[in-house]
Amino acid sequence: MVTAVTDSEFDKQLLDKPLVVVKYYADWCGTCKLFAPKYKRLSNDERYSSILFLEVNAEENEAARKAAGVDNLPFFATFQNGKLMEASATSKEENVTSMLDNLSK
Repeated sequence: MVTAVTDSEFDKQLLDKPLVVVKYYADWCGTCKLFAPKYKRLSNDERYSSILFLEVNAEENEAARKAAGVDNLPFFATFQNGKLMEASATSKEENVTSMLDNLSK
């Protein structure tokens, strides 16, 4: 399951679960829309059941965007106990899978 969050909920979500992945997107971003079903599928993958999957509209949530240093979209960031672990602008599923694997080690 993917949970959409805003700046007001972002920090609380990072602290509520020890392992978090965030997808940053914008409504105008075609690549972001194409990646959405893959991200949803990964969120339902048993291998990643311990990870909280969030998505943030990067244009509307400046604090959350700055927390990961978003510089392009789609952008993915992993957090452990509220601390940024890995961040990357990518549209390749294997890159996101690699980030998830690193987080769940």
